[in-house]
Amino acid sequence: MLNREGDLRGFLSNGEKRQIALRRSRQLRERIANYLEEQPNIPTGFNREEVTERNRRRILGVLGGSEEDWANWKWQMANRITEVGVLAEILDLSRIEQEQIRRVGERFRWAISPYYASLIDLDDPESPVRRQAVPSILELDTSVGESDPMAEEFTSPAPCITRRYPDRLIINVTNRCAMYCRHCQRRRNIGEVDKNKSRVELEAALDYIRANPEIRDVLLTGGDALMLSDRQIDWLLGELDAIPHVEIKRIGTRVPVTLPQRITPELCAILEAHPPLYLNTQFNHPREVTPAAARATAMLARAGVVLGNQAVLLKGVNSHPFVMKKLNQELLKIRVRPYYIFHAKQVSGTAHFITSVDEGLEIMEQLRGYTSGLAVPTYIINAPRGYGKVPVLPEYLLERDSGKVVIRTWEKRVLAYPNGVRRRQK
Repeated sequence: MLNREGDLRGFLSNGEKRQIALRRSRQLRERIANYLEEQPNIPTGFNREEVTERNRRRILGVLGGSEEDWANWKWQMANRITEVGVLAEILDLSRIEQEQIRRVGERFRWAISPYYASLIDLDDPESPVRRQAVPSILELDTSVGESDPMAEEFTSPAPCITRRYPDRLIINVTNRCAMYCRHCQRRRNIGEVDKNKSRVELEAALDYIRANPEIRDVLLTGGDALMLSDRQIDWLLGELDAIPHVEIKRIGTRVPVTLPQRITPELCAILEAHPPLYLNTQFNHPREVTPAAARATAMLARAGVVLGNQAVLLKGVNSHPFVMKKLNQELLKIRVRPYYIFHAKQVSGTAHFITSVDEGLEIMEQLRGYTSGLAVPTYIINAPRGYGKVPVLPEYLLERDSGKVVIRTWEKRVLAYPNGVRRRQK
């Protein structure tokens, strides 16, 4: 006999309900059995500490540094690896590889922090860390993409500013980074020398914000916003605090990933003095989630900074669903919320990183329901010519009319659901 809901739920004993629940639990575990089997094989910064330490000692030997030097972010910046000969000593590059890097370097600038170089697995030429850091001859294929696919130079109403939305904007404060990522969307701005924006340029940007009271959200980026000095950061955040209509401030930085030594007690004290403050970083692989990165994010979190991650979907780095899932789970453990997965932009010299949108959708399919919602970021395509972010999802809403919608669950069950209030018939 069926109840009003059309099933037997109201007529089963507690024991029978428990048996149904146990069967369901076994089914759910089976859903992630493949991931549970593969998860231990995915390298993280915590299960490769021995490799990192061995690399660190080797790099210190090559650069002539001390333990104290390694912990100093300014030493790390002053000793970024920018010469092929030095890189060859660290990575045991062949002559062919050295020549290829020289050729790429003539067109695209490169630099790697000693810290980030220590994460590269020397035995794996396809290391996901290496792919992001070491120039590849594939970068010389410039038949795909363009230097400025977002048309940022046409969305800059004042010096340093990029504006694509009604109530928020970007201030590009520098072209400096701890490392020049090989997939960088702004590689055209790297130039030949590091350069922060001048006080005059930044004042002009602030004047624009003051004159536009609809701006409530300001993102400081670059380059990497935390390449500014502590004093410059304090001044700029203070100027934004003094603008009544600026409600929140954001910082775009990759230093928790590429240079965690930059996160110092002094910097954190400055950031804590300027709430509310949000910081988005870019971890792209679990191998980057290291004890050093965890210490940096813990310091930021204790300073009241809200942390998010904006991964970039990169072929050969994180384009497997299990790798992306592991990354997001590792990030939550260090108090970083996965926020976005960006589809790689069509930037000249980065074609070898670009996946299909279908691959991105499959990753999202394997995240939703298979792990906690906190570990499911939004998959984003940046519309060409600066028309903004477009969220992309697998199809969960199959039909819609005034009476009902037809939905698909994460397990691909197709169900009808009322479009509004549905009253029981008497």
